[in-house]
Amino acid sequence: MTGHVLVVGASLGGLRAAEQLRAAGWRGPVTVVGDEPHMPYNRPPLSKEALVGEAPFASLAFTPRAAAADVRWLLGRRVTAVRLRERVAVLDDGAELAFTDLVAATGLRPRRLRCPGPSGPGSGRQVLRTLADARALRAVLLRPGVRLVVVGAGFIGCEVASTAVRLGVREVTVVDVVPLPMLRPLGELLARALLRRHRARGVRFHLGAGVAAFDGDGRVSGVVLDDGRVLAADVVVECVGAVPNTDWLDHNGLDLSDGVLTDGHLRMGGLPYACAIGDVARFPDPRHGGRPRRVEHWSMPGDSARHAARVLAARLAGTEADPAPFAPLPSFWSDQHDFRIQAFGAPELGTGDVRILDGDIDGDVVAGYHADGRPVGVVALGGPGAAAAAARYRARLLRHPAPLT
Repeated sequence: MTGHVLVVGASLGGLRAAEQLRAAGWRGPVTVVGDEPHMPYNRPPLSKEALVGEAPFASLAFTPRAAAADVRWLLGRRVTAVRLRERVAVLDDGAELAFTDLVAATGLRPRRLRCPGPSGPGSGRQVLRTLADARALRAVLLRPGVRLVVVGAGFIGCEVASTAVRLGVREVTVVDVVPLPMLRPLGELLARALLRRHRARGVRFHLGAGVAAFDGDGRVSGVVLDDGRVLAADVVVECVGAVPNTDWLDHNGLDLSDGVLTDGHLRMGGLPYACAIGDVARFPDPRHGGRPRRVEHWSMPGDSARHAARVLAARLAGTEADPAPFAPLPSFWSDQHDFRIQAFGAPELGTGDVRILDGDIDGDVVAGYHADGRPVGVVALGGPGAAAAAARYRARLLRHPAPLT
């Protein structure tokens, strides 16, 4: 069967989709469209090694595998709309691209605060998602005497705060409405331990408080909290979550309430020729009762691209795809200060039943997370030994329903 696969999104997911289509046997044309001018690059270092200066930005680019060398890349271009049933995508200049099969790999964009006060370019309010964001933020943080306020105590917020400490930033403050950093993915026990470690290294926290406004005339000079306190700030980094990039999929009858809902094979809207992968896909998770979930971890683009590529390549070849549904075991890590958080599974589903498996909460520690007595995740906090210990429990998450002990 002839065909043309269009991949919308040129980040890690788009790259892996192109590579995995070739690995699955598809030899026909593949086009990848992405709105950044760069080839796909590694995003996690943007808040860590790249921001601190240990990894040149040019070193972050991925090298496509040789089998995908003939893939066509349209960079600095954006798909603004798609007519799925006509199999036509519309680019930002009005041009149209026909396709037989589609992969949605558009990922996320940073959520922004809607508060009174300075905003826009030059206001001192920044986000961290792209190479351009990281370059701009690094330039500001290297200025002498900078006072940084990070809004959001999740992954990116905690990583930016720890990197700023390494850079010698004068004041580093984290603000969040939640009572503990990274509370949702870690639960109270490890989140309290994380808070102690950050404070011991000089990071200030204002938790349980939201942002009401920004002070300043054209540029931020302070952050006004909803309890009336004002925090001095020369730069603010907004790390308040992300929004799935699904606007271009509007008007196709899809469920876009949280990313794009797919079936167990990552197909959108019941269409056999259209799949979603990575951060944008909300799929029924067979490991956890089939409840649709959207997972924003680094492992997901590769895992989901592999499954979607097999599905589409089989369709294009006129054969049957593997009947097993997509059932990943996600993993994530976060380097902060001189320690790492390493996780496997879905610990956020088991924060009500957390058990220490190895070590001590104030040192290297490994915790198991359970839902209804069943293991759903493992998290390590500490040095390389803790991460290695967590990895030993990964196989048990895959194969064994008994509680972790």
